[in-house]
Amino acid sequence: MNLFRLICRHKTALVIGSICTFAVVLVFLAKCTSETLRQDHPDPPGLAPNTNALKFRPESHDPLSSSKALSAFLVVLITTGPKYTERRSIIRSTWLAKRDSDVLALFVVGTQGLLSDDLQNLNTEQGRHKDLLLLPDLRDSYENLTLKLLHMYSWLDQNVDFKFVFKADDDTFARLDLLKEELKSKEPSRLYWGFFSGRGRVKTAGKWRESSWELCDYYLPYALGGGYILSADLVRFVHLNAGYFKTWQSEDVSLGAWLAPVDVRRTHDPRFDTEYKSRGCNNKYLVTHKQSLEDMLEKHQTLQREGRLCKEEVKLRLSYVYDWSVPPSQCCQRKDGIP
Repeated sequence: MNLFRLICRHKTALVIGSICTFAVVLVFLAKCTSETLRQDHPDPPGLAPNTNALKFRPESHDPLSSSKALSAFLVVLITTGPKYTERRSIIRSTWLAKRDSDVLALFVVGTQGLLSDDLQNLNTEQGRHKDLLLLPDLRDSYENLTLKLLHMYSWLDQNVDFKFVFKADDDTFARLDLLKEELKSKEPSRLYWGFFSGRGRVKTAGKWRESSWELCDYYLPYALGGGYILSADLVRFVHLNAGYFKTWQSEDVSLGAWLAPVDVRRTHDPRFDTEYKSRGCNNKYLVTHKQSLEDMLEKHQTLQREGRLCKEEVKLRLSYVYDWSVPPSQCCQRKDGIP
């Protein structure tokens, strides 16, 4: 009876104590559960390992440092070397001379390990033109072209809100006005547009030698690197999966392999003259690779004077229309009558 009276007298305290004890148990169980989940899932889903190495710090003088501070319909990324000042100058004064405000053009240069004089020259050029994308964590060399591609596409995805990117070399001439006009009618997703090769035999010697290619006896279908266009979602795919990709010597071959299992719209276009040597000059060409400084100047002046690309049309090699219905080794039969 005394025990019953004691319990009744202090029942409020007992209820409060029971609630507190129950709360402590719940907190303990929640803590244990969260620790277990963290052990099973060390990284958030969808983030590739090693991508921190591709989150760049633009040079302190570079105005392109704010995340997504830039926006453009079309971004033009031109791979170039630190010393190729004259090539950049010719491109600025020819096919980049007149472009719309929603086109962002940048020359991409790796600056790691450069001599102080070379860095100073680039800084001076950047101060004058403000169109260099300087990659301080990349040594600029032919052997690093594939890494350069990963660096610049990762930077692009992190810093620019855009629809399409046109990747070109510094010996490429492009009809930027026509490219942009056609892009306006294209869906800005899953687009991989250029001149495709599917029967390229794996190189075993020379500067294109691929010592670690093991996928097959041919390269997987890829758009030749002298000039091609990607939609922004594919650039994001490359950025987010960069830590998983194997890199090969040729940057265009590497991109083709990375996108091989992806559901993309591969659009082969003979108007992209982007093979290892030019097929000549055709007024229908949108992109022409392997151009000397004199070639670029002549094409620009002819466009200005006569409204056409070629002073005189010349065919040096036959072209082809890619046949996607047959195996890649049979894809590309060169025929007359194709630009």
